[in-house]
Amino acid sequence: IAFGVYFLSSCLFIHGAQLLGAPLYLVNKDWFYAWMAMTKQYFGLLVTTMTAWWSPTTIRMSGDKSMAGLIKQGSDGLLQMELGERAVLMANHQIYTDWLYLWWIAYTNAPPTHGHIYIILKESLKYVPLIGPAMMFYGFIFMARKWAKDQERMRYRIQKLSTQHSGPMSGKEGGSTLDPMWLLIFPEGTNISGNTRQGSRKFSEKSGIPDMRHQLLPRSTGLQFCLQELHGTVEYLYDCTIGYEGIPTGTYGQDIFTLRSVYFQGRPPKSVNMHWRRYKVSEIPVDDKEAMSQWVLQRWREKDELLETFNKTGKFPGDKEAVLIEGAPQEKEWKTAYINTEVKPKTSGEFLQLFMPVTAAALVGRVCVQNIASDSSRQAIVYGVLKEPEVLSLFLVRMASIYLADGLEKILVK
Repeated sequence: IAFGVYFLSSCLFIHGAQLLGAPLYLVNKDWFYAWMAMTKQYFGLLVTTMTAWWSPTTIRMSGDKSMAGLIKQGSDGLLQMELGERAVLMANHQIYTDWLYLWWIAYTNAPPTHGHIYIILKESLKYVPLIGPAMMFYGFIFMARKWAKDQERMRYRIQKLSTQHSGPMSGKEGGSTLDPMWLLIFPEGTNISGNTRQGSRKFSEKSGIPDMRHQLLPRSTGLQFCLQELHGTVEYLYDCTIGYEGIPTGTYGQDIFTLRSVYFQGRPPKSVNMHWRRYKVSEIPVDDKEAMSQWVLQRWREKDELLETFNKTGKFPGDKEAVLIEGAPQEKEWKTAYINTEVKPKTSGEFLQLFMPVTAAALVGRVCVQNIASDSSRQAIVYGVLKEPEVLSLFLVRMASIYLADGLEKILVK
């Protein structure tokens, strides 16, 4: 019950904040996108807090040599990723919470990018009450799985992400730059299950491409198009292979770790394991359809081997150069190839940000209505004889406004 109350109330407040900022689109689109980035930060924070409080689990991070020094852990135990402000991320898709953990990764990035993450999702999610409209405000890309339709939709969204301007999020006056952006895509198109496994097997038989053991056969068209459209604006593609501890052989993670069981029933995976690799976009054959298809397929073969190792040993084969732990021995013979951490907010009171915009607006509205309706109240303000409740309301409005301004400034002046 507590989780349901927190999640629903937070979603209502965040969506309310989106609606408050919606009129900015008619006034100044740059300010509109900056406001939505702020509310997107709030949802990233919601993901972090609800996982920390109702679904705590061990997060085990690893990578290969291409990730040298990019996966860090501070003396406080918190994870710090250094994947840059602009990147494309691809991942295998096992359960519905995959994207929640990856949103948290954006929260841990230096600088944080949880307000600038864009996810490519199946179109049906657009119609989920409350969540669907919120994701539309966030500029997520919804795919109908009909390329003739999806191509133009994707081109429109990605062109916005690859256009230079001097708006609020650029933090650059008199010039132009690119806004921060993490674009997340799941080349398998959906999570693995009994039904989707059959679909992958049929495609394998039809195409003559051997099927995967632990994943679905990937599609390269969407990823290729994204990298083509983002040409020259993104340097690296990051690949994350996710493995969940506690999935028996022959079963599917989505049947065990549902959103209900993970959050409402408090039964998360014993550990969430993420193995990272990095590729230069300039070295990926994005202009050759067949070569790109083979490139993606080869990466998925490698990921399948990684998952095979994970299923046998409980860990991915990490490289010691990939991780850096503050205060830990750096000599190679003593150094570990893994970081064990957990999902948690940076401060205990950080979650209060979720409620600030709507609360501030409500308090401002209340005070304004009271003062307009009551001439005596207006005179009381002039002569400094406000009643205690009114003093408290004005104080809270003032503090909330300062907090909001400070939060916006962090986004607008980067």
